[in-house]
Amino acid sequence: MAWTLRFVVVVLALIGAGPLHAVQVDEILTDRALEGRARAISHELRCMVCQNQSIDDSEAPLARDLRLLVRERLKAGDSDAQVVDYMVARYGEFVLLKPRMSWRTAMLWGAPLAMLLAGLLAIGFSVRRRSAGPAPPDVTSLSEAERRKLKAIAQSQPDGA
Repeated sequence: MAWTLRFVVVVLALIGAGPLHAVQVDEILTDRALEGRARAISHELRCMVCQNQSIDDSEAPLARDLRLLVRERLKAGDSDAQVVDYMVARYGEFVLLKPRMSWRTAMLWGAPLAMLLAGLLAIGFSVRRRSAGPAPPDVTSLSEAERRKLKAIAQSQPDGA
């Protein structure tokens, strides 16, 4: 009975648990449309301190400053693309959680595909080599008696075999 109650409590806690955002009450814009845009942009930008979190999820002071900067730019009338471009110009491509496809990031986007192709080629060559059968013996390492014996065996077999 006790384990059932614990199970129910854990399930309810997991259902009720949602993503926590580090956005403070004093950061939230009064205009709901602008706040929605700010949240969407904040999910795309990386916290430079945490590096695996968006600035919307991070509680680092730098993330707070970046969230405020995003909201400030939106209030000034910038479009979403202009805000993101401004952040990239200021902090570099690393600020984006999903880097843009460009020549500078081609290696980043192409490396997984190149590794997959290299693995498939390696598997293909391995299977092909195994299906070819064993390599013929090296005749140069045979003694003179072994060479004569091999020659006699080869001559005694018909051409079809």
